[in-house]
Amino acid sequence: MRDPGPVAAGLIAFALLWLALFLVLPLAVVVQEAFARGWPAFLAALRDPDALAAIRLTLLVAAISVPVNIVLGVSAAWAVAKHEFRGRSLLLALLDLPISVSPVVAGLVFVLLFGAHGWFGPWLAERGIKIIFALPGMVLATVFVTLPYVARTMIPVMRRQGVEEEEAAATLGAGAWTTLLRVSLPNAGLALLYGVLLTNARAMGEFGAVAVVSGNIRGETNTMPLHIEILHNEYDEVGAFSVAFLLALLAVVTLVLKVLLERRMERRAGEGG
Repeated sequence: MRDPGPVAAGLIAFALLWLALFLVLPLAVVVQEAFARGWPAFLAALRDPDALAAIRLTLLVAAISVPVNIVLGVSAAWAVAKHEFRGRSLLLALLDLPISVSPVVAGLVFVLLFGAHGWFGPWLAERGIKIIFALPGMVLATVFVTLPYVARTMIPVMRRQGVEEEEAAATLGAGAWTTLLRVSLPNAGLALLYGVLLTNARAMGEFGAVAVVSGNIRGETNTMPLHIEILHNEYDEVGAFSVAFLLALLAVVTLVLKVLLERRMERRAGEGG
């Protein structure tokens, strides 16, 4: 049953007003504050050594975390969607754990495990391995909070495709790896790209878990979100909003790619139907 015209119009107006107040307006404020003192101040803020270090570290953490989650996500999606096994429901529940657990709690768990006084801290210290307050800890925290996205985007697509093609490949003598790489993955390629985009966006914008394990060492273990907080606390609004603008720009690019992929997935689903 379709809603009457006035009701639909009211709902659309409310949605547009909500988006304008809580999405468009904040982005407009970021842009206005970033360029409040002109291009020279904006570029100077981004050229600051600490800002450049934060940008490089953010991209490095994402560059490591995303491939790790591609491997983990594809493996989990293939296992859940294409196979029946004991513990399948538990695996699905564990995939949702990073979404339901606060990122700060996740960061504290890694500190408890790998910190100087944690369960494995003394053993790691004896071997000169540093995880907490260093890049490995930041990558671990980021991998944890971004773990569900690839798997959760691929599972529905793989389930909808069924297992007929995989069974045919197995009948023709294809092994498990060949079937995965040449049958399952190509059929779910757009879903994989969609999950990668979401994972990358979350990895670059993660704050809570990374803040706990990084130590907030300026110029060394600060990612872009952490650097923005430091600049804001120092009342350097132009610097904070300049880095925030760059982070928002990366998010907008991700959003555009996400929309394009959604449309392409819808067209492919329509052609398949």
